[in-house]
Amino acid sequence: MRGFLTIINFIFFLQVHVLFSNFQEEKETIILGAESIEEFIPLLENKKIGLVSNSSSVIRTENKLVHLLDTLLKLKQEVKAVFAPEHGFLSNKENGALIKNDFDYKRNINIYSLYGKNKKPSPNQLKGIDIMVFDLQDVGARFYTYLSTLYYTMQACAENKVPLIILDRPNPNGHYIDGPILEKEFISFVGIIEIPIVHGMTLGEIANMINGENLIDSKCEIKVIRVKNYTHDLQYDLPLPPSPNLPNKKSVNLYPSLCLFEQTPVSIGRGTNLQFQIFGNPRFKSTFSFIPKPNLGSQNPKHQDVVCYGKDLRMTERLSRIEIKWLIDAYTQYPEKNNFFTSRFSLLAGTKILEQQIKNNLSEKEIRKSWENGLKKFKKLREKYLLYP
Repeated sequence: MRGFLTIINFIFFLQVHVLFSNFQEEKETIILGAESIEEFIPLLENKKIGLVSNSSSVIRTENKLVHLLDTLLKLKQEVKAVFAPEHGFLSNKENGALIKNDFDYKRNINIYSLYGKNKKPSPNQLKGIDIMVFDLQDVGARFYTYLSTLYYTMQACAENKVPLIILDRPNPNGHYIDGPILEKEFISFVGIIEIPIVHGMTLGEIANMINGENLIDSKCEIKVIRVKNYTHDLQYDLPLPPSPNLPNKKSVNLYPSLCLFEQTPVSIGRGTNLQFQIFGNPRFKSTFSFIPKPNLGSQNPKHQDVVCYGKDLRMTERLSRIEIKWLIDAYTQYPEKNNFFTSRFSLLAGTKILEQQIKNNLSEKEIRKSWENGLKKFKKLREKYLLYP
């Protein structure tokens, strides 16, 4: 018999809530949206649920991490389907790998890939679902595709009149805003809305912006469950890697700066255990070197089995801006300059201008100055949708 909460479920909920409260008091830590069970479970009762999730969708209980899906099932919630972003539900697929739909036999649940044949939940996949829950750990960069997954999930929910609950999580790069604004002609899955590379917002805040600025055809009915005790300046360490090639907080912090190398001949450490903490190329000159080899995060890494020379950034202080000096230096070192930028570099940069500026030998200061007006307008727009100081 199901009611608002069965006695057993309610007792479990109280135990979890007390554990989280105690953890907060002892560790003075934040409480994730997914940990505020008392706020969203009443919205799910007696409903068939779709869950956008991966391995980062965890909450703390009894001093261990428990997946949100297992928590919902233990609370006797009816989860009908899971929707997984890039890297898959287990977050173990390499960058760009297209992922097929799957079935979780242990939990008896369909897993639909949002990085396979379609990147948007289909009407057929949403059929019979009363409410969607979104819980992914973002890293605060425009080209990190969980933001695009949010955008298409909101679009699908709006079209199919399915309410969406967003369980908000901190942005580990939420302490700064930087980079060129995405131009319309370069909209793609690695840049879905016209914002700077580093936007300084949580996904809950961006969802409000998508609705408020009419960035989808019709508004999505959303409810954001906020993070408690969070500010944008807070240094937040992720409990788990959000994807295979962001193994630690250093890589997450360097990611917005180093990802621009992806569409150049420069390796950012894929095929090593120092992904997004080093960069290099076989034709550079340096005392630091590394050799990319196939691993879980990259089956065919750039410059596989070849010695790359470059920089070790592990001792770099926490960045509060995009460090384009590394990109400029790499371009300057590379002998075949006409082959440095691929045709897809502008999709990451969000503009053709950055490539041209570097080719024209503009200084770092001149390039940053060209971003100022766009960033000023964005910051003013962003203020309307902030949920946290």
